[in-house]
Amino acid sequence: MGFTMHQKVLFKHCDPAGIVFYPRYFEMMNDCVEAFFDGVGHPFETLHQSGAVPTAQIEAKFTAPSRHGDQLAIDLRVTRVGWSSLGIDLTARTEAETRFEASAVLVHVGGDGRPVPWPTDLKASLMREMEGR
Repeated sequence: MGFTMHQKVLFKHCDPAGIVFYPRYFEMMNDCVEAFFDGVGHPFETLHQSGAVPTAQIEAKFTAPSRHGDQLAIDLRVTRVGWSSLGIDLTARTEAETRFEASAVLVHVGGDGRPVPWPTDLKASLMREMEGR
């Protein structure tokens, strides 16, 4: 189980060689995270009114190039829910192959940038996602 966001590789994602420029993958990952929070009923724009959910750690492995026009499915799976942190795995794939794999830790922070606990209802939603609903 998990969340999937579909992303067509656009011209803006590509370098002059015609493949995705790797920083654009990180933008796609962040877009997926934002869509995930929308999907669990806690829009990023609401969370960011009084704090934020920055990425504290990320590790990525790029396994094959993506080209303009490719259709990616970016899967997000919750691996750990902490007091203020969230562990996730992200995988981008086409029908034929995996394009990247990443693991990240997000942290819920208050307006002062310091970690704060997840709101109770959001934490419950994140736990349901981790447990596969």
